[in-house]
Amino acid sequence: MDIHLLLNVFVFLLAGCVVVPLAQRFKLGSVLGYLIAGVIIGPFVLGLIGEAEKVMHFAEFGVIMMMFLIGMELEPAILWRLRRQIVGLGGLQVTLTALALMVTGLLLGHSWQASLAVGMALALSSTALVMQMLREKNLTHTVVGETSFAILLFQDIAVIPILIIIPLLASSLHLGVLPVDGEHTTSLIAHWPAWLQPVAVVAVIAGVIFSGKYLSRYVFGAIARANLREVFTAASLALVIGVTILMELVGVSPALGAFIAGVVLANSEYRRTIETDIEPFKGLLLGLFFISVGMGMDFTVLGAHPVGLIAAVVCVMAVKGLLLFGLGRVFRLDTAPALGLAFGLCQGGEFAFVLLQLIGGMRIIDPEIQKFLVLLVALSIALTPILIAVYGKFIQPMFMSRLPERNYDEIDENNPVIIAGFGRFGQIVGRFMVSQGVQVTVLEKSPEQVELLRKFGSKAYFGDATRLDLLRSAGAEEARMLVVAVDDADSAVEIVRLSKQNFPQLKVFARARNRRHAFDLDRAGADYYHRETLDSSLTLARDAMIALGYPKADIERKAKKFRNHDIETLKRSFEFFESEPEMINFTKLSREELEGILREDQQDA
Repeated sequence: MDIHLLLNVFVFLLAGCVVVPLAQRFKLGSVLGYLIAGVIIGPFVLGLIGEAEKVMHFAEFGVIMMMFLIGMELEPAILWRLRRQIVGLGGLQVTLTALALMVTGLLLGHSWQASLAVGMALALSSTALVMQMLREKNLTHTVVGETSFAILLFQDIAVIPILIIIPLLASSLHLGVLPVDGEHTTSLIAHWPAWLQPVAVVAVIAGVIFSGKYLSRYVFGAIARANLREVFTAASLALVIGVTILMELVGVSPALGAFIAGVVLANSEYRRTIETDIEPFKGLLLGLFFISVGMGMDFTVLGAHPVGLIAAVVCVMAVKGLLLFGLGRVFRLDTAPALGLAFGLCQGGEFAFVLLQLIGGMRIIDPEIQKFLVLLVALSIALTPILIAVYGKFIQPMFMSRLPERNYDEIDENNPVIIAGFGRFGQIVGRFMVSQGVQVTVLEKSPEQVELLRKFGSKAYFGDATRLDLLRSAGAEEARMLVVAVDDADSAVEIVRLSKQNFPQLKVFARARNRRHAFDLDRAGADYYHRETLDSSLTLARDAMIALGYPKADIERKAKKFRNHDIETLKRSFEFFESEPEMINFTKLSREELEGILREDQQDA
């Protein structure tokens, strides 16, 4: 066995395990942690591993797996809904950014071919970085998340024409002589007639779609019937690798091919199993990708051109950021989401490393400039988590703090029920009431959530229910009931207290996160409170007992008694809530009381 290989694997795993938790501890995010780990073990710091380029080629497979899993989360209907952002916003971003960077290159004295080639490479952003950060911060389904995804998807599609344009630029620059070795392309159709190449690409993509839609169910069905989990995992990995190889052979972006395969399998009955099998490999390979980016940072270039490199990084990120912000506003995004786009997508992307290698191999740019640009992209990726942290901590709160004075919606209806908070809890309450013909007024303080609800046909007003004037405009003086379903526990207590003090006729029903929160709501004057996990947890316990073979009627009856006893003792426990010794004693007595009730039930049965 190759001890050198094992040592490299050990170094990679140890660096990730040590540095990434520290980065998370200081709220820097896992991506920046991986980058820092790569810098530390790379050839320019400790030199523990020196082959960053080979590692990156392997680690790029993590990006491909991520695109496959993203595709499986989307159905064609969702892509159709985002078509305006994908084609319009994404297309304009790539085109305008490439042109702006091309003009910058021309002003610096470079040829138009080199300026355009580099402009197209730097116009792309990091899908791996941005999607990872959006998932970590639970922003995937917000306005910023969906718009970012749409732009990134178009960028991945744009890699195909960029790969076609770059050889043409090289041919133009070198007067028809194409200075590229065969090693720079693995495409089998590169030497086919120009008209036949797109036909072959379309045929291959159609074959992937047909196989995924009609053949995959039989293949995965046969493997599932074998009841061997490791074989199913192997088949899932083989699917992604096979699509990647196929796309490479026809010169198509492997990430785009993997995304198409994922979309095709989005409605498969084996979707969740495939996702579960691939997710751990994706996470490890993505971490490896970011470590390899950190390893590839050639700090000798930074030492030789510190001012020029820093200026170039700032220039590229500023140009991309300003264009993204402007396009976001043109496409009617609010200021905060538009700034989120600018801060989140202003870096270079992982495909830039591939394109810059191709551009350098075709001698469109000098090798020294190629090294300079590779470090520029790597530094921009490393700076992005810091920019996102600054945006989340300082810029977004600054804009959100201004919204109450000027941007709350005008409420033009008075209904018998007001619902404050329309997340996962409030939506169920609202949907049930509306289905029974009850008219409700929904208040939600997240503008992204309001916009998302409106896209799906739900009417909601942007506003913070902790404000008395907003409750009055929502008709709290005439309403019969207020349902408090906000996520923040302190805000919920404040809404209850404010409502009971100013609208005594209003029945206030509140969502409680736990027993302590229920105590606070009770003290604030809530007429009714319900812990959000009580029924779901008890239902699961009841169904589990029935599945174990216990009589269904007995278990259902005992579950009902358990629930009633729990609600009753919760109310009684408030008398001892501030005294830990008395509370512990009361809890023990309540447990014994419950056991006695259930024993009596067994005897009665």
